[in-house]
Amino acid sequence: MPPATDDVVAALAALHAEIEACTRCELHETRSRAVPGEGDPASDLMFVGEAPGYHEDQQGRPFVGQAGKLLEQLLAGIGLTRQQVFIANVLKSRPPNNRDPRPDEIAACQPYLWRQIELIRPKVICTLGNHATKLLTGNPAGITRVHGHPQAAEIGGVKLYLYPIFHPAAALYTPAMLTTLKEDFLRLPELLAHAAPGAEQPAAERPAWRPPERRLEPAPPAEPAQPELAAAGGDPVPAAPTVPAVPLEPTPAGPIAATADDPATADPDDPPSPAAPGKAEQLGLF
Repeated sequence: MPPATDDVVAALAALHAEIEACTRCELHETRSRAVPGEGDPASDLMFVGEAPGYHEDQQGRPFVGQAGKLLEQLLAGIGLTRQQVFIANVLKSRPPNNRDPRPDEIAACQPYLWRQIELIRPKVICTLGNHATKLLTGNPAGITRVHGHPQAAEIGGVKLYLYPIFHPAAALYTPAMLTTLKEDFLRLPELLAHAAPGAEQPAAERPAWRPPERRLEPAPPAEPAQPELAAAGGDPVPAAPTVPAVPLEPTPAGPIAATADDPATADPDDPPSPAAPGKAEQLGLF
């Protein structure tokens, strides 16, 4: 993976300075520090969470509390460190008392996130939890239904995979959710390996993800008809001419069908986030 160019590094630095001075919503009045995001600006893997918490607000860095420690452990499990990925949030300022983001706050911060994606150009974005998943996929379905299912999308002119997983903060207090998070996380290397950079065709149509063709053998030639004796006189009756069998063509492979969502329902208390430009396409990769 080549390092980011000087232009990209400079553009991100300017963007982050703008975020730190932002007054687009009321959160700037209550925050201690804005939290733009951090990590490798040339990384293939990006994580997008919901919003900064108390520790993030104090330090101006994302995922530095207990959820951040869990995220670092999960990354170590697939051979990565937090310095090798880029970590950001939907909101760049902490909501009071860690309440849910409001639609106007999400709308105010969305251009910053889109610009980060445009500059970093990741192959895969892991959306952590409900708010990040709903915003980037443009789908109001909750994380319980869509976690672990990669989706092809285009954001800021970048073709990539969105990969929704549970938020580490939620998994800290729910053992079953933590187990699921670990299982989903272990699939990331495979997804990264198949996310071709700069592909001209949509990710859902890449040959690497097509199922193998189902090849049919040509039908065997028909046996020649045996002459039959006439009812009278014993002279053979000419057999009817046979029609040669036509070989069947192999059935072409079609695009991968979508995998049905998990039967669990979405959380009705989570308001739908503003729709992302373009609708992500659900893939049946896992």
